[in-house]
Amino acid sequence: MLTMIQINHIKNLSYHRGQSIRSICRETGYNFRTVAKYIEKADFNAPAKKKRGRPSKLDVVKPFIDTWLTEDLRRPPKYRHTAKRIYDRLCQEHAAVFSASERTVRDYVALKKKDLFGPKEGPLPLEHPPGEAQADFGEVLFFEKGKRVKGYELVLSFPYSNGSYVQIFKGQNQECLLTGLKEIFEHISKVPTAIWFDNLSAAVVKIIGPSQRQLTEQFERFCLHYGFEPHFCNPDSGHEKGHVENKVGYGRRNFFVPEPCFDDIEEFNQRLFAVAEKDMRRQHYLKQTSIAQLMGADKQAMLPLPTKDFEVAKWQKSKANNYGKVRVGGNTYSASPMVAGKEIWVKSGAHTLELLDDNYRVIVTHPRLYGGNQESMNWLPYLATLIKRPTALKYTGFYRELPDVWQGYLDNCSYEQKKASLRVLQRIITESNMDTAVQSLETTIKQGATDPDSVLLSYYRLIQEEPPELTGSLPWLTAYQTDLSRYDLLLKGGDMR
Repeated sequence: MLTMIQINHIKNLSYHRGQSIRSICRETGYNFRTVAKYIEKADFNAPAKKKRGRPSKLDVVKPFIDTWLTEDLRRPPKYRHTAKRIYDRLCQEHAAVFSASERTVRDYVALKKKDLFGPKEGPLPLEHPPGEAQADFGEVLFFEKGKRVKGYELVLSFPYSNGSYVQIFKGQNQECLLTGLKEIFEHISKVPTAIWFDNLSAAVVKIIGPSQRQLTEQFERFCLHYGFEPHFCNPDSGHEKGHVENKVGYGRRNFFVPEPCFDDIEEFNQRLFAVAEKDMRRQHYLKQTSIAQLMGADKQAMLPLPTKDFEVAKWQKSKANNYGKVRVGGNTYSASPMVAGKEIWVKSGAHTLELLDDNYRVIVTHPRLYGGNQESMNWLPYLATLIKRPTALKYTGFYRELPDVWQGYLDNCSYEQKKASLRVLQRIITESNMDTAVQSLETTIKQGATDPDSVLLSYYRLIQEEPPELTGSLPWLTAYQTDLSRYDLLLKGGDMR
């Protein structure tokens, strides 16, 4: 199994340098079938389940090897370590912890030397050919569900055509970056051949040298999956991708003044594509044709969209507290009382956060929170459990977090009435929210009623829908039968007494 660095090297030789499989075999030393396998591979999603393999015997001494090879960069070639010399030093200086074979050391040193002494990338070009792009984030303001939010626009610009696309997010993390790029790729049904970035933490773990970066694993998988070549500016040199820097300001002035208002950020992002397409109907500032026509040339030079979808998500484990809640990124999310005190999976996307059990079944889905000390509470998993055991209600954290009016109401319910009332509460917050449930109960109490059916009736009146069929029993009324024979006597002139 090759490492991500080795696979990326093979892809680069094939896609961007045009080398044949046999040429790559000669250069890398890998066999024909291995090189062909990774050139043709189109899916670089991380496996859903990972089994932790045995640690390498070299793990404890890799820091020493890395230090020696890094120091060799400052030495003349004749005075640098060979793999044999490194093996001998490990045996002599670290015999207490070192037990690997010479072959293992040789393989690791060969890979490390390729990383350190590999070919250097060329300077950043001043002009981009068709098909290349630049990406950057910029701050924007908007109103979501009436609340003013400081968010970020992700701009992907195309210097050749002067076109650009914008997607907005509440953060600048890896999930936001990759989701925005993925949505743009899917909208244009193409992938840029190369994209220039800042050294943002969502993509870069470490700056090794002027042209080398240690990338985050998920970002590297994303690049391999879509086939584009990532380039990075020098530190504190955002001007090296000046086109997108200008487009960030252009998008803020033209698309976000005044601040847009919406309820669904994902739906609004789809609308932004139409805004961008309309904006590209204008003339290019130099090329005497429309940006949209030049964008067509950009697309012709781009890569095809992969047939396999790439899932953008961050997976991690988190332990639920005694109330069945987990804390992620400084915010709290409810799961279920059934997982209290247990470890569960957290799957974080750009806009949503899913909590899953050990079998990867979704327990609940929340909108993802940005900022600290916030809480998202989904009551439904708690209600489903409590309906079966209503006597336990008063001893749960869920009960203590209920609004006062519902606490008092449930305290005065009988066993069966409490079950029915919890079903009504479950129905209301499934279709609406807890605020509506509070308003429905308060309206019912003001009208002098206390039964669950009246609460449900108040709810449907509140949302102006036809009331449902009542579940309780109604008094039986005897049908009245009309005696028509009395009218017969009247017609015949008989005595009706």
